[in-house]
Amino acid sequence: MTAQVLDGEAAAAARRAELRQRVDALVERGITPGLGTLLVGDDGPSQRYVAMKHQDATDLGLHAVDVRLPATASQDEVDDAVRALNADPAVDAFILQYPFPPGLDYLRAITCMDPAKDADGLHPHNLGLAVMGEEGPLACTPAGIVALLEHHGVEVEGRHVVVVGRGLTIGRPLANLLALKRPGCNAAVTVVHTGVADVGEHTRRADIVVMAAGSPGLLTADMVRPGAAVVAAGVSFVDGKVVSDVDDGVAAVAGWLSPRVGGVGPMTRIMLLSNTVAAAERAAR
Repeated sequence: MTAQVLDGEAAAAARRAELRQRVDALVERGITPGLGTLLVGDDGPSQRYVAMKHQDATDLGLHAVDVRLPATASQDEVDDAVRALNADPAVDAFILQYPFPPGLDYLRAITCMDPAKDADGLHPHNLGLAVMGEEGPLACTPAGIVALLEHHGVEVEGRHVVVVGRGLTIGRPLANLLALKRPGCNAAVTVVHTGVADVGEHTRRADIVVMAAGSPGLLTADMVRPGAAVVAAGVSFVDGKVVSDVDDGVAAVAGWLSPRVGGVGPMTRIMLLSNTVAAAERAAR
């Protein structure tokens, strides 16, 4: 068996076409949706991610606002920059690029954000709405994973999904989202992590495995039920290279597998744009 590819580029392109129509409708009303980013410090990967997000926004016809602070910025300066983005009428939604330099409190900064302008879906207010199943911006990577599976016709409802990883940006919000009674979800969800003695005991029983542990090569072929769908969302940097949580041998066993490049990444970015366009639409009501 050779796994079919969960192609994030193709799924994102389909979602982008739908977003383009919504952006055009706003522009016809004299409204250009605006995405803002706040980058603190000079972390190389973060700089690249921000550049990609701005290019995505520009390609879709959005206005992009790029705010940067040095690594020496104080917490008060960061918080003030967040409040300035809250007040900027040209910005409908924005992100705080993670990670922050040492000594700065990301949670404190994000709680300064106007929840209505939360493009990442990680403000405590919006995470609470998600837990309640209410409307609001969803965390981008979890929403992107659900959309990726849906685009490729991978059945989730009523299936057993094992999420490996319990982080704030993927594991916890994804587990909550998949368990909700909504299209593309409504699954039986198990959350495990690297503190579990035998991760494979759980993943071998899963119809769908989502790896989000940030542990290189953690999931091996013997830990996957033949034909299962595997989503590789977790990566690490090893000797300057991006390494997946999923060992290459899994492709010979899984029915579906997202690639390290062109899998989850494009879906995270398109959901960021989706949250921004939705914020513009809410503001225009």
